[in-house]
Amino acid sequence: MKVAVVSTNGVDVNEHFGKATRFLIYEIGSAGAKLLSEEKTESLSVGDPDHPFDQDRLSGVIKKIEGCERVYCTKIGDRPAAELKKLGIEPVIYEGPISEIKL
Repeated sequence: MKVAVVSTNGVDVNEHFGKATRFLIYEIGSAGAKLLSEEKTESLSVGDPDHPFDQDRLSGVIKKIEGCERVYCTKIGDRPAAELKKLGIEPVIYEGPISEIKL
């Protein structure tokens, strides 16, 4: 299964979806997680918790994680989560080591 992970250190899932400036793309299988690529992107957040939703920014993020079945992050806003679900990408709220992500 191909998944996207939000991580600032490459070891842990440790960031909010909207603050992500990169996504680590992994193949998760019975043997564990294998890093496929690192996709840099513009974050959805502009620093203001009440910022307006920006569909263009979200579209840019979605292009980076196309083909992934799940995205692992510590938090995600309702609107981005709903948009991902419409596209068949399941947002998973998780905080911890990438190595512990299982099928």
